[in-house]
Amino acid sequence: MKSEQIALDVGRREVRTIDQKRIRVNVVRGLDAIGLPLPTYRTEKAAGMDLIAALPENNPFSLKPLQRTLIPTGLSFEIPTGYEAQVRPRSGLALEYGIGMVNAPGTIDADYRGEVGVLLINFGQEPFTIRRGDRIAQIVFTPVASATLVEVEELETTQRQAQGFGSTGI
Repeated sequence: MKSEQIALDVGRREVRTIDQKRIRVNVVRGLDAIGLPLPTYRTEKAAGMDLIAALPENNPFSLKPLQRTLIPTGLSFEIPTGYEAQVRPRSGLALEYGIGMVNAPGTIDADYRGEVGVLLINFGQEPFTIRRGDRIAQIVFTPVASATLVEVEELETTQRQAQGFGSTGI
């Protein structure tokens, strides 16, 4: 793992150091993804890498309004233990065409070894054509913590308590 130190100013006196780590993720390219680029970060500080549609060259898919479909990426990942991959919609597709994901974000667990697919939905009013090589979603690798559930008689009191949706205002 490669690590670099970054100093952050917090207030006037305190400086905190954060380790920024780049994890290694092995990837297998399936036959459908041959000739397509692997996901990459498009800018230096991007959180996610774009996933690309691995559709057949001469067979684009027309996603009708309110239709959903699973678009293949042709890629399988070996995510390190203690991490997950989140598949998230692309904001530009959402804004311009109303294209989103049914299960956003989609979680890829560290023990999954199958091909990653993107479950797209067309919230727009016009059909949207997806072609081989189109950037359809983004993938973000994040650490996760496992939990041990402990049953208790009651939970600690908070200011919010059980107030839910909309309880803090607009």
